[in-house]
Amino acid sequence: MVLESALAEEVITNNLKQFLLVLSVSLGVATLPQIFSWFRHIPYTLLLVIVGLGLAFVDVRLVTLSPELILFIFLPPLLFEAAWNLKWADLKRDLVPICLYAVFGVVIAIAGVAIALNQVVGISLTTALLIAASLSATDPVSVTALFRELGVDSRLVTLMEGESLFNDGMAVVAFGFLVALSLGTVELEFQPILLQLFTVVGIGVGVGAFIGFGISYLTQRFDLPLVEQSLTLVSAYGTYLIIEDLGGSGVIGVVTTGLILGNFGSRIGMNPRTRVIVSEFWEFLAFFVNSIVFLLIGDQIRFASLGENLQIIMVTVAAMIVMRAVGIYILSKLSTSITKSEISLPEQTILWWGGLRGSVSIALALSVSTILPEREKIIATVFGVVLFTLLVQGLTIKPLLEKLNLLGDAPLREQYLEFVARHVALERVLQHLQADQRPGIDPEFRRYQETLIKGELVDLRMSIDKLQGEYPNLQSFTTEQFRGELLAIEADTYAEFVKSGRLNKELASMLENVLQNNQSQ
Repeated sequence: MVLESALAEEVITNNLKQFLLVLSVSLGVATLPQIFSWFRHIPYTLLLVIVGLGLAFVDVRLVTLSPELILFIFLPPLLFEAAWNLKWADLKRDLVPICLYAVFGVVIAIAGVAIALNQVVGISLTTALLIAASLSATDPVSVTALFRELGVDSRLVTLMEGESLFNDGMAVVAFGFLVALSLGTVELEFQPILLQLFTVVGIGVGVGAFIGFGISYLTQRFDLPLVEQSLTLVSAYGTYLIIEDLGGSGVIGVVTTGLILGNFGSRIGMNPRTRVIVSEFWEFLAFFVNSIVFLLIGDQIRFASLGENLQIIMVTVAAMIVMRAVGIYILSKLSTSITKSEISLPEQTILWWGGLRGSVSIALALSVSTILPEREKIIATVFGVVLFTLLVQGLTIKPLLEKLNLLGDAPLREQYLEFVARHVALERVLQHLQADQRPGIDPEFRRYQETLIKGELVDLRMSIDKLQGEYPNLQSFTTEQFRGELLAIEADTYAEFVKSGRLNKELASMLENVLQNNQSQ
């Protein structure tokens, strides 16, 4: 008994050391863009993959990825965070194309890739189907983060995120069925397939909605920010585990719960301050989990295995890109005919090229039963394709956005903020120069410096005025920036009163009024 206890403690200690090592490397990578400006051109998640590849190249393995680790630990918070921040009004506007991409897009991808692998490479249909199903789920985390950074139209972000959230569930359901088919536990008949699909999806949506609405009405009964924050965390993991035990899709369940809590529960059951706290918590958690996942994706690569299966990987990549194009362009046209809301050709092109694969694909591949003879081939192929999409497609999406004129006004805003920051800095320098009358400074040198600074201030003011004149949208951006500064000053003042003891109460009610006033203006 003592020996077992000692072994258990040693396992826990080793796991903790591995976890801290992975976290330290991830956070170290996060600081690279601040030290070396060149790294700022690479999305953070892709930079993690590259660092992970470097570790794999020198055969440093931080930890072994398992399907349970991805599906039960990493996936629920990532799904919940994305669903929490997805606005129902935006989702409802584009629900038709999102559902078409998520359902029929998955079917097209599986069929096309499987046929190509079977006919071109000659691998068995069972193996081809499992590879295709593993790669049918998109994971555009790095792409959507880049979209927000560059100010790309919010509709494009909604389309890409919405498709990813729903096709994760479809891919998991399809993969589970194909695994059961390969093991001979189910039959390939239309009616049983349809029944299973409705059952799995129905349980996911039903239980997810029940939990989401239940917690929404529960949080109306009290105002405890930390408890409400904890409830969202419990709901993300609890929903997934309960629905999986009931035979439903945990992925669809978590997405349903997240959508309800983010769009309904946070409005009726949380005050504005609590909503801010919960949103910031999930933003941190998503960053935390993604930092680990993408680093480990690169670190798990086995270069020898990739070389042995290079032909299969190349055929899979080609087939996947072609079928993605077929699915996006055909289904977009069908969506336009149904909704009369057109998705432009440049937007369709970004949706096609931005369909990256990630953690879900890897988890599905790793979950293939060891009794299947070509399991290692499946894993190597999926890792190779995921690596291609992350590095090649992920790193070329920004130039493609520029080519298609879809960048938005983020670069313009950045230039404007640089001008403003320079103007404020020079004004402070001028004030210091005029106030500091220390002896020993040549008056001529002082006047010369003052003239130079005033000249630069005039040039900057002209540049700022020119930008505001040419781009009227900057006016509203400037107003929002100024309003935020005023709000921060007011909140800081309340905090000073509380810290000094002049106010013996929490900031909740005051900040709530501040936030409400700010949102209503």
